[in-house]
Amino acid sequence: MSKQFEIVEVNGKKDRKEFLMLPVRLYEKEKNWIRPLDKDIEKVFDKKLNKFFRHGECTRWIIKDETGKTIGRVAAFIDKKQANKSDQLTGGMGFFECINDNDAAFALFDKCKKWLKERKMEAMNGPVNFGERNEWWGLLKDGFLEPNYGMPYNFHYYNDLFEAYGFKLYYNQFTYHVRTDHQLSDVVVKKAEKILLNPDYSFRHLEKNQLKKYTEDFRIVYNKGWAKHAGVSKMSSLGAKAIMRKIKPILEERLLWYAYYKDEPVAFFLMLPELNQIFKHVNGKLNLIGKLKYLYHKKTGTCKKMLGTIFGVVPEHQAKGVESAIVVTFSKVAKAPGFQYTDLEMNWIGDFNPKMMHVAEQVGGKILKTHITYRYLFDRNIPFQRMPTMQ
Repeated sequence: MSKQFEIVEVNGKKDRKEFLMLPVRLYEKEKNWIRPLDKDIEKVFDKKLNKFFRHGECTRWIIKDETGKTIGRVAAFIDKKQANKSDQLTGGMGFFECINDNDAAFALFDKCKKWLKERKMEAMNGPVNFGERNEWWGLLKDGFLEPNYGMPYNFHYYNDLFEAYGFKLYYNQFTYHVRTDHQLSDVVVKKAEKILLNPDYSFRHLEKNQLKKYTEDFRIVYNKGWAKHAGVSKMSSLGAKAIMRKIKPILEERLLWYAYYKDEPVAFFLMLPELNQIFKHVNGKLNLIGKLKYLYHKKTGTCKKMLGTIFGVVPEHQAKGVESAIVVTFSKVAKAPGFQYTDLEMNWIGDFNPKMMHVAEQVGGKILKTHITYRYLFDRNIPFQRMPTMQ
């Protein structure tokens, strides 16, 4: 006898609550799962808060079994700015959660495929976000440890569900880990010395009283280093300001470093306190009690982990030792008395970016976690190709 499911589009308050509470029930006994903030999930689907609705569309569903119990959820979306930057018109699916049941999972995948095909898409990536790539992107494959803020955590069997349906690995996303007391290699130190002795180069950390300047420097380096790559749009001044405004409440000056050549910005290494080390104490709620807990843990130094959010060097200054010089400069600060952070994790380094992988490895980083971004081609006769390697 075939199973009977009901797939419901999320519209009303009751369905929105089910969408949020399903993972709370599923992961009840998973000690390493950290509940995301409800507001962080809901803002993805809020047309007033998510700028991607300006050039895209999205919907989401929950799936119920014969008894009316919610057993899964998923979302599908199209970013029209990015859809045509692959060989196939490509949409996305994400926020997938489901019991270990192929039929239920396949019903959700079918729903996404149907919705995307109706909108002329030819493929779907997943699980991804209807937003920036640094949040809710990828399926955890290895390293089932506490997730960093904004990074997905899932059951082991999710990979089996995706691959049984026909999704194929498009690229891996690695999270590297290194302790702050790690002894840098002689190779890194020697490369850094050459740059640090060159008076044309200078290195300094962000200063909050000059935030406007550092925001623009960030934008300049980002656009020179990333905007040429497929799937990455050029950052506007407003976009850069929005990012800095978002991280301003948590940024610490000694964690955001810049490199300059003849006073022109050529590189940055931006780190933040790893907020899940605090948010795991608030159970997804930043209400009054949640905010008080957040302030308490922030003030008492609960967080011992830094998150490397982005590290970049403009092309003309790559492979010269600038990366090493930033790391050596920061390392001196990190090993000074009173520095509270003991660990650094560098998130979201794609296997299509060997240069960045090399940088992470040079400073002693070891792969701690692996997330996978999958792709599913609607025409099953088209040869599958992985994400091209950055040159």
